Amino acid sequence: MKRERLNAYRIMWVFVSFDLPTYTAEERKNAARFRKELIKDGFRMFQYSSYVRHCPSSDNAAVHVRRVKAILPEEGNIMIMTITDKQFSMIECFSSAPVHHEDCEYSTLSLFDGIDD
Repeated sequence: MKRERLNAYRIMWVFVSFDLPTYTAEERKNAARFRKELIKDGFRMFQYSSYVRHCPSSDNAAVHVRRVKAILPEEGNIMIMTITDKQFSMIECFSSAPVHHEDCEYSTLSLFDGIDD
């Protein structure tokens, strides 16, 4: 059995971006259901109406793409994009809003928390 090494070219990210109608109560319900199903499948919000999921391989990414296709609402626009971890690492993010680190979902370890100067 050949063992594949994990690297930035084999690890994948699946992006799902959507623009769903929300004019009626039924449309809002369908949009919320779609979003909740994405979260249940392990997707995390990247931006508003844009969710991302880390996958250890392209085969695993294909599984999640199929799952998204199985829950597509009847109306709206949905885009699914799969990229490598290397491509994901080259994304540049810009924001005019100040960053509030306490709100970040992905936190980093701080070696000096609690040490008073």
